[in-house]
Order: sequence, then C-alpha cells, then structure tokens
Amino acid sequence: MEISKFRFLLGLGFLFFGLISFAQHRIDKTPFSIRLEPMEFQEFPRIQSFAYGEYYGKWVLIGGRIDGLHRRQPWATFDDAGQNRRMYVIDPLTGKTWSRALSELPVSLAEQLQSTNMQFVQKGEHLFIAGGYGFSDTKNDHTTFPYLTIVDLPGLIQAMINNTILTQYFIQVKDSLMAVAGGRMGMIGDSLLLAGGHRFEGRYNPHSPDHGPGFVQEYTNEIRIFTTEITKGKCSINHISVLQDSVNLHRRDYNLVPQVTEDKTVKFTIFSGVFQYGKDIPFTNLVDITTHGIQVNDTFQQKFSHYHCAVMPMYDSGNKVMYSVFFGGIARFYPNKKGEITDDLDVPFTKAISVIERRGTGFIEWLIPVEMPGYLGASAEFIADHKANIFSRGILDISAPGGKEVFMGYIVGGIQSSAKHIFWDNSGKESVASKAVFKVYLTKY
Repeated sequence: MEISKFRFLLGLGFLFFGLISFAQHRIDKTPFSIRLEPMEFQEFPRIQSFAYGEYYGKWVLIGGRIDGLHRRQPWATFDDAGQNRRMYVIDPLTGKTWSRALSELPVSLAEQLQSTNMQFVQKGEHLFIAGGYGFSDTKNDHTTFPYLTIVDLPGLIQAMINNTILTQYFIQVKDSLMAVAGGRMGMIGDSLLLAGGHRFEGRYNPHSPDHGPGFVQEYTNEIRIFTTEITKGKCSINHISVLQDSVNLHRRDYNLVPQVTEDKTVKFTIFSGVFQYGKDIPFTNLVDITTHGIQVNDTFQQKFSHYHCAVMPMYDSGNKVMYSVFFGGIARFYPNKKGEITDDLDVPFTKAISVIERRGTGFIEWLIPVEMPGYLGASAEFIADHKANIFSRGILDISAPGGKEVFMGYIVGGIQSSAKHIFWDNSGKESVASKAVFKVYLTKY
C-alpha cells in the first residue's frame, strides 16, 4: 500500500549481465549462484500483499489483493472488487488447490482477512495476523482493522480439504495497537514484535490528506513487543514494551529479515522502506532489532529492493556469513542494460536480484548475475521448502559443502506489470496480481 509516488510494475523477459561494481562495494566472485524455475499451477490464484502460513509442506494464503498496482484516483484505488475474498490451501508438490470464501466466517474476521498489507508471523502451528487495510462494509469506508487474529493452521487445512466448518480455527481479539498496515511481524524469544507501519483511515489519495475525500494517516514510529496467551478459544494480549524512534522507525512497506549475529543468536533487521521525512524517496539505512532494543546503522546504504519483496535469508555457519537475497521489487537504483547503476528518483520496479552479505558488523551489497524473468518480486513472498535445512527463525542453513544444486523454496505471487513506470498513467490494465510461482535453486561454490 502506498502514499505519494508509489510505483508498481512487472513484465516478462530474461537477461544475464555481468557483476556490477558501484561506489562503495565490489565483489569479484560470487559465493553461490541461483536458478529460478517456473511452476505450472492450473488453479493457482492471482494474489499479492497477502499473509501466509506453512504446515508440513502445505501453504495457507490469506488476504491481499487480486489486482495489480493500486490506482491513484481515490474512487478507483483499493476498491472492494480487488480485495481477496477467498482463502487458499496449496500443495506445491501436487499442484492441488483448495479454496473457501471468507464470507463463511463472522463479519469482523472476514473484513480483516480480506484486507491488504496485514502483518503476520508463524509460531509453531499458529499463524498470527495483525491489522491490514481495506474496505469495510460495516463502516462503509476504508480502514485499518484493529484486530489480532490467530489461525490454527493444521485445523484450518484439514477443514478446507474436508469441506467442514472453519470458524473454530480462528481466534480474533480487538486491540487498537494492532491497527497497523504495511509493517512487519517477527519473534524475539517467545515475544511477538509488530514493527513500523502506519494506520490509514479513508481512501488513498496521492496528492494530500486534504485533497478530495481526504484521509488520516499516522505512522506508528515504533516497535510493539508483546506476548499472547490462548485459553479456551480466547486470546489475551500482554503488552511488554514499546521501542520508539520517530525518525528511523517512520517507515512501512519494507523487508524485515531475520539475521544471525556474531554469537550465532538471531535478531531482525529492517531493510529500507518508505518514506523519508520531506523526501519522496525510500530509506537506505538499516535498523537492527534485538532483545536489548534497536541499533541504527547509517554507515551502510542499501541500493536495491527498497520496498517489500520476496526475500531469502541464508546463513553459512562455517564461514560465519549471513546472506539476504532480495528478488526483484522496487528500488531507486537499478542496473541498466550496460550493467551501469542508474539512480531513478521515481523509484521504479526492477528485475535485479540483490544480495546483502553480512560478516560480523560489515556489509557488502552485490547483484546476482541473473535477473528476475520480468518485473516480478514486489509484494511477493519467499516460502522455504519444508524439508530445507533451517538454522533458526526461517533462516536457511547453507553450511554444507557446495558443488551441487540444492532446492531452497519458492517465490510466490506478487505483482506483474508491463513497464517500469505506470503510476501516473495507471488505468488498472498496466499491471495485475501475479499467479506465478518459481522454484529457487542454489549452487554453493
């Protein structure tokens, strides 16, 4: 979801190019290569900006949009017709898809779960979903929903496959601190964290909150850390602490990625996001989140994948190196056909696959010498193979000796567009929600 000059696009094409050198970073040899393999699904939905959970190889997809880039006209943008009013169970091994209408659920559940840019995180068999923005029939207006919903994944999957009642596999609790969209969720220890994002009330308008129908937008500027207790079909939220930073946490639509620290514990890092104060451009600095608080890194400046996109986190414990692989998306910088880095203040979609390599406190950013097969990746998700080696918190373990190709997981959904810049000319036909699924393979050298 975007305020200001947000762009979405994706098309098709495939390009190989040499490794890129730019001002602050250079890499002479990549430590691994990546190959993408498209999959064919007969019934896979077009979906972007959704929440997902995974249980023994089956995916649950909830919410998001079934159209492409939001239009800039208030009467057309984030319309009711583009909301995803169904939830899906997908078996990627067989290609089998099961779906049910959200209208089978109570109204407050259905309205939240058909929204977009919900925050979510999986803890064991439960998927936690907070907030989300969309049209509410109850309010007859667009709103950010003030709910935390907990989904019993194994129960829901079986109910959808067996076509039985769904309601008992959802618990919803109302709390104004959950009214957030465009942030991200993670886990520190046993605590959940809801980081960044904003609360948006009314219809989107790219010109100003006082132009046309008007809207109210409030960034959280904070990280909300809490625990939950589930008893007898009800959930209570215990608020532990709030971390505030009105400058560095004033962001949304970013990537929150688990990272392995020097002592092999896990923290989270906020990569980029939008918008800087007084500037219509993304953040480029990083914010680490640990059990002790936040740490802002202004020495490293991220050049690629500034908006939320599919991200694959990997750790090589033998070499003590953390890799975060960003697939496509939207960025201020991108490589042109000559391999030169272009600075585009309109922040278009790109095809670049970038890597941020972390060794201790040092960072290097480089490009994989293969691009996305089109303007794909934005508002998509990377779902790890359920049989993959996991270090912790969804971080893939690539410590094994290299030399052979290994299946890592899938890039799912997102937005597909026909050109780099379509925002101001967007009639609703220039982009669509993607039904693409790509297998991701890695060869370590």
